[in-house]
Amino acid sequence: MTDANTSTPSTGDKPRGCTDKVLVIGLDGATFDVLDPLISMGLMPRLAACMKQGTSAVLRSTTPPITPAAWTTFLTGKQPGSHGVIDFERYDATTNKLLLNSTQSTAHVRNLWQILSAQGLKVGSVNVPMTYPPVPVNGFVVSGFETPGPQSDFVYPKEIREEILQRWPDPTLKTNWRRSPMGGDRLFAENVDYMSRSFHQGADMTTWLGDKFGWDVLMVVFKLVDNLQHKTWKYLDPRWCDKNPKRRDIARACFTEADKAVGQLLDYADKHNATVVMVSDHGHGSLEGKIQPNLMLKDWGYLKLHGGGARGATRGKTMLNRLLGRREKFIRVDDIARDLAVDFSQTRACVMHAGMAGFLYLNLKGRQPTGIVDQADYESLRDELIERLTGKECQTIDPNGNTIPLFTEVHKPEQLWNCSREKQPWLPDLILTPYDGLAVVRKIRGSKAINWLPFRKLEGTHRKDGIFIASGPGVNNAPRFATHIVNCAPTILALLGQPIPDDMEGEAILDLFATPPTILKERSKKVEPAASRQTSDSDVFSDDDMKRVTERLADLGYLE
Repeated sequence: MTDANTSTPSTGDKPRGCTDKVLVIGLDGATFDVLDPLISMGLMPRLAACMKQGTSAVLRSTTPPITPAAWTTFLTGKQPGSHGVIDFERYDATTNKLLLNSTQSTAHVRNLWQILSAQGLKVGSVNVPMTYPPVPVNGFVVSGFETPGPQSDFVYPKEIREEILQRWPDPTLKTNWRRSPMGGDRLFAENVDYMSRSFHQGADMTTWLGDKFGWDVLMVVFKLVDNLQHKTWKYLDPRWCDKNPKRRDIARACFTEADKAVGQLLDYADKHNATVVMVSDHGHGSLEGKIQPNLMLKDWGYLKLHGGGARGATRGKTMLNRLLGRREKFIRVDDIARDLAVDFSQTRACVMHAGMAGFLYLNLKGRQPTGIVDQADYESLRDELIERLTGKECQTIDPNGNTIPLFTEVHKPEQLWNCSREKQPWLPDLILTPYDGLAVVRKIRGSKAINWLPFRKLEGTHRKDGIFIASGPGVNNAPRFATHIVNCAPTILALLGQPIPDDMEGEAILDLFATPPTILKERSKKVEPAASRQTSDSDVFSDDDMKRVTERLADLGYLE
């Protein structure tokens, strides 16, 4: 398996494309670790045929490999350090608050739909994450997973909203994983059936809207492939799946339903003589433990908690909301100090938010309102923390008796993404990447830096390696290779014979093409990111919207 060749600028006057239409199918969180065995069992015949006719690649995700960062990179051809979306949340250091990302957060960069629309091509986007609220395009958008719900303005153009709701009352797909002590296998099957139906709904909505508007590039994301793996991983993982054959077979059957929905779209692509590109934003694997870096920072003297009364009030509020069935994270508080019971007047470093990775910020003078770290100490303190977080005191023994690091990497974002901290002031000071099978949490519970999950609580979490599959006009029939998700947007432009903006950080994947296309770079207008755009999301998400979205994210473990 080798990295694919990528493009170089052409000196020709006009790029030559390979196809007139591209249909993109997103299988959120899909991994060959699951798909290959299911294909071998004959459970996904349409996907198998597509791979046999075309080509496939391991698609390496962003760091961290999390949905909002990865899909935004897919759409922009830029790394998170440039587009600025690293998590569902963003931290505003000037107010010490957490806000939710939206399309307003990426107003400083153009995405694929805007680039193609400017060239006069018709585009359609269905359930693609990080497209809420929809931006105007030459075509249509039904926004993605972060949409508060059908009551919101989730569609562009607005005129088709009611018609969509009449056909699909749940067009934005809430998580809908229900729990009950008495539910058992029946409730499990009902939950999985909802996911199966979501795949068929996505295919139906895509073809209906495609026919209604016409299209040159059309995309749909089956988001609940990711949710399915989060919730049923132990019934898919070969280490454990035979412990419960009934649930194993229910989970596998859901992938067969996804394959049928993919087949409907493949037939639709054939009807329009379109090239098919199938991608996932990241891979998937087991979640076996959770790391509490803020507890380590407290024990090491970098973080100070308020007294027991404040911590008790925070714990009491959490317990009360759990008893009442409320799963939302308390974003709408005065500040993070109340949420975490952190005394920032005596705290030098804190993980302010975490998806699967941890986003650590120093409490810097002149940046945070309670900053105590001198600017002169900034680099030395970051280096000191990297040394400790990657050193022997951050090693542990896993349940199998192996010595493992808690964090495989601790990055300075500007080095990871080759970007400027001055132009991207919302970036964390350090990114903590956990060992595979572990996830970072920011709140402190108990006295152990790592908590291993019992079998009954095992779920799935993200991995770096996703999938890339292509077939149809212009596509080579080649052995599986490897590439990066940042290369997807320029590759789609190259397939269509469109010039690639020179500010894209990805390159067209030449190994994909049966005949190498003529590739032309075009100068892109530079738009500097505005720090002020990070300070308010009240015009995007109301309090009720925030509650709905955070409940949905908390249900999957993205928020605490």
